[in-house]
Amino acid sequence: MTGTDSQDVLLVHGGTPLEGEIRVRGAKNLVPKAMVAALLGSGPSRLRNVPDIRDVRVVRGLLQLHGVTVRPGEEPGELVLDPTHVESANVADIDAHAGSSRIPILFCGPLLHRLGHAFIPGLGGCDIGGRPIDFHFDVLRRFGATIEKRDDGQYLEAPQRLRGCKIRLPYPSVGSTEQVLLTAVLAEGVTELSNAAVEPEIEDLICVLQKMGAIISMDTDRTIRITGVDKLDGYTHRALPDRLEAASWASAALATGGNIYVRGAQQRSMMTFLNTYRKVGGAFEIDDEGIRFWHPGGSLNAIHLETDVHPGFQTDWQQPLVVALTQASGLSIVHETVYESRLGFTSALNQMGAHIQLYRECLGGSDCRFGQRNFLHSAVVSGPTKLQGADLVIPDLRGGFSYLIAALAAQGTSRVHGIDLINRGYENFMEKLVELGAKVELPGGALV
Repeated sequence: MTGTDSQDVLLVHGGTPLEGEIRVRGAKNLVPKAMVAALLGSGPSRLRNVPDIRDVRVVRGLLQLHGVTVRPGEEPGELVLDPTHVESANVADIDAHAGSSRIPILFCGPLLHRLGHAFIPGLGGCDIGGRPIDFHFDVLRRFGATIEKRDDGQYLEAPQRLRGCKIRLPYPSVGSTEQVLLTAVLAEGVTELSNAAVEPEIEDLICVLQKMGAIISMDTDRTIRITGVDKLDGYTHRALPDRLEAASWASAALATGGNIYVRGAQQRSMMTFLNTYRKVGGAFEIDDEGIRFWHPGGSLNAIHLETDVHPGFQTDWQQPLVVALTQASGLSIVHETVYESRLGFTSALNQMGAHIQLYRECLGGSDCRFGQRNFLHSAVVSGPTKLQGADLVIPDLRGGFSYLIAALAAQGTSRVHGIDLINRGYENFMEKLVELGAKVELPGGALV
């Protein structure tokens, strides 16, 4: 998923600490889903704090294809979504707009409720490990949908009103939990979802649906119960800020020896990250408007890190922080338990001078579901090491931002290919780099 266009390449002249202030807006893992939820309403919805990222543009296009009016609101970053005239969309248009995004799978439940049918093209997304969509279809069948696989995608129909059911997830998947929520709220009867994901973005989506008139309860044992209703209204909601982007900039401050104030970052959703950041040796200061992250000087500490679903250490925090761990003194152990292929990005860091060894065993912690399956899902990071500029090809969203951090921390110049992928989840990231004093340019000497 990389491009060859010169505009998809960034030259990064490393060795300069990032210093200054940037702002994070609504979470990538919430905003597109809240936009899909607007399909369920009988009237317009108003969503605030919306970032200008590619996933938002994809969903906006798909909604418009289905007859939803989407227009800017009164304040910057506000969208008004009116689903009054929902209609079927052309198959080829859906395929063209969906591109590599996986979000179209979440249109299934709302479209089945509104139209009685839906079409889902082949899906893409970042290549970081298995994210099987078959479970989404299994869930929809449990609600009463029929699914026909064709050459161009999946055709779904709801011969009658969807019905609530009992579902237990084999793993607390965020996408599967979202699918159940968006489908169950208008289904007949009660849906009980056990082993559900409980990420802050899931809670915020539940807040959106409750504002629309849904009846949803969350128990402390990862069980969510949804009592279906006959009708939902529109909502007005301000999206929670993107804790994953905030942590990426925090790791950039640490790796480059910098000082970044992340306006919009919130302590509550980042507590696990903040604890780990402090253990590594990073410093932070929290106020009502955001969090300042900086490298206080001296050596960074090697740590043992194990990713997990919320409230554990998020897998999306892991890759950017690993770059900072290459500058820590000693051996750090990283055990990735969420995506089996997420450590593949480290090969490029080794080319830059890092010492990172991957293992198939579950190192330094509890056994996980990848332990006996021959995946390189544990890493030992030996540091500190001096990084040197290199040619880098971005593999996925978080890995891509991690390569940017490595290039910024390295001596010399790096050519980073495939930067358009970063636009999926980081709003105006190149402008933010410039604001923080990064020395970056497009090929040919053009300034960002």
